[in-house]
Amino acid sequence: MSHLSGRRIAAAVAALVTLAGPLALTGGADAAPMPAQAAAALPSGWTPRPATYPGTVVKANVAIPMSDGLSLQGDLVLPAKADGTAASGKFPVVVEITAYNKTVIAGGGGGLGGADLSYLVKRGYAFLIVDARGTGTSPGTWQVFGEREQKDAGEAVTWAAKQSWSDGTVGMVGPSYMGISQLFAAGNQPQGLKAIFPQVPGADVYRDIVASGGQLDVGFMPLWLGLVNLTGLMPTGTPDLTALSTILEHLAGSGSTSLQLALDGVLGGEKAYDGPWYRERSTLLQSVPKIQVPTFLIGGEYDLFQRGTPMIFQALQERGVPVKMILGPWNHLQGSSGADVVKAGYGTIAELQLRWFDHYVRGVADPALDSDIPDFTYYELGSGSWVKRNGYLDGQSATSYQLSGSALPTLQKGSLTTGPAQAGTAVVPPLPVSGLCTRSSSQWTAGVSSVLLGETPCDTDNRLNDLAGAVYETAPLSDDLRMLGPINVHLNASSATGDGMLSVHVSRVAPDGRVDRLTGGWQVISLAELDEARSTKIDGQIVQPWHPFTKASQRTLQPGEIAPVDVEVFPTGAVIRKGDRLRISVGAFDVPHLAPHLGVLTSAASVITLHTSPSNPSRIVLPTVSGTGATAGGGTTAAGIGGAVTDITGQLAGGAGLSLPGLGGLLPAGTDPTYDATTAAADALARTESADTTAAPATQPVSATRAVATQPWLLGGIGLFVLLLTTTWVRARKVT
Repeated sequence: MSHLSGRRIAAAVAALVTLAGPLALTGGADAAPMPAQAAAALPSGWTPRPATYPGTVVKANVAIPMSDGLSLQGDLVLPAKADGTAASGKFPVVVEITAYNKTVIAGGGGGLGGADLSYLVKRGYAFLIVDARGTGTSPGTWQVFGEREQKDAGEAVTWAAKQSWSDGTVGMVGPSYMGISQLFAAGNQPQGLKAIFPQVPGADVYRDIVASGGQLDVGFMPLWLGLVNLTGLMPTGTPDLTALSTILEHLAGSGSTSLQLALDGVLGGEKAYDGPWYRERSTLLQSVPKIQVPTFLIGGEYDLFQRGTPMIFQALQERGVPVKMILGPWNHLQGSSGADVVKAGYGTIAELQLRWFDHYVRGVADPALDSDIPDFTYYELGSGSWVKRNGYLDGQSATSYQLSGSALPTLQKGSLTTGPAQAGTAVVPPLPVSGLCTRSSSQWTAGVSSVLLGETPCDTDNRLNDLAGAVYETAPLSDDLRMLGPINVHLNASSATGDGMLSVHVSRVAPDGRVDRLTGGWQVISLAELDEARSTKIDGQIVQPWHPFTKASQRTLQPGEIAPVDVEVFPTGAVIRKGDRLRISVGAFDVPHLAPHLGVLTSAASVITLHTSPSNPSRIVLPTVSGTGATAGGGTTAAGIGGAVTDITGQLAGGAGLSLPGLGGLLPAGTDPTYDATTAAADALARTESADTTAAPATQPVSATRAVATQPWLLGGIGLFVLLLTTTWVRARKVT
């Protein structure tokens, strides 16, 4: 793609909500219908009830007093009669608390607003959308989910339950920030709150998003801080002295808060490490243990809170709280909009909210609710199926594959085996473009890059990125390998500086060579202290390691010292099909997601060595479903770069506006030293067992490996590889 279309630019602007401006709240028709996954297909035949009111009416800027004397600002939306006036009576109330300006979010917010609020209002609910303290139109200083803001959330619900237009019962909705606000409100157990419906909420903001693995998230956090500050400066309604005063207060308050957070993090201060500030803002620690109301969660397998949302589900279910969750193949914007939730087969997001609140808020009997909608439903990557379960981490087995043999970026792969591992090493170079051509790039910009660029080959094929790191993979699997949950990649590593950053991708390799990245994880070596007591285990093996990430826990290794590093790979639900391969690739960067702060600066300039041997075992531990693990033979499996680069450059030329020659054309048949006869035979076997019979090996097999260093094409190949990565990086910098 050589330029950005106007449609994509407009969509990106809407997604960021930076130029959305004040949007009018109206009582118009319901939002355009989403693709029908007919409710009649549900076992009970449940169907959503029709609207009982023709429209809605808005009372803007309602003052909501807090216990410290400050009043938040909210917009109240009530059912309207045919003449446009508010319907009389008392209604159950739905509350939403946002930091992105209530007027912007009520108008859709570029996908950040969730379901159309008028859907519930026309069916007899009142809707109250509130600006959090120090944001939007509310006065005060933004707390960034601090203790006072958490208290505000509970007090706003209690206030709503006591108003003349309220019947005393309250539910809560909203994605992202609004979903987290629901959890904090529910943790305060306010009067009248009966149920919540959080979309893509976080559990532990430090580990989920601020500093995954110990480096700072520079892909999303600047966008997020800018979003909160800019929407806080948007005038709503007719400008007056009060509005001007609020804007000036936000400039001094929220702007200062954001600047302090950013500077403290970048300089390696308190906010760069886990500690009291983040613990105060952890829903998993502060509110989830106290939530008692029924909770319906929506999560995304490529979401910013990919890690945290399932943990919230697990914690609530273990305590016996009525909870359900749908986990789909969505990034943050997609999970926030909820537009594709209908594909799970239970109705649209608005219909699900109606059913949830009719039962738990209005008290309408719904005996088929649990039989229609299992507690946990997820989209299985690799099969495209929706899987229904009664639990999340429930009945899995731990399946381990050992890293075996040596690996060399671009030139040689090691293997993953269930048998004994061969001794070997792998060098991981610190290439500052690694991660750019992966799905991670889209995920950690909250989906904004996908809005700008559309789907690119980088979203669906990780091959180009994997050339920059150490790769280990199985032979074609003899059985399907299903997994659900977090993954641990236990590596033994050393570096010349005693530090480094390990960026791990877990992928499915199809018989045609396409590398489908399922999930990823990251870990700074100097912050790799492991707390086994807080780690999650299955069958006695760690599948989700827990690291303190405190300044006190930081330890730089001696140069060349080998130490174990457990990399927490964020959870996924996927299947590696029979004939496919399981792959992990290890790099030293994840651009544009992560960058080091001053306290771990050397982690960005370290050449890392991975070690695999009986004395230094490295392995991947998977939470497999129904004991369907597969075995794979040992031995190092090499694979050719010729076909991989040909395929990738061809896709880039066709889909991204680049015109680059494929390396495969530079390699005559029989001269690729990294594609051996064993791999060729395995690929041929995989093709016969796969439905895709058109795939071909990258090159013709050769009987022996030539001396790589003497090949005249090597320097040209490396040069082309660097050119590919650099060109991709430069293009990305231009469009962002």
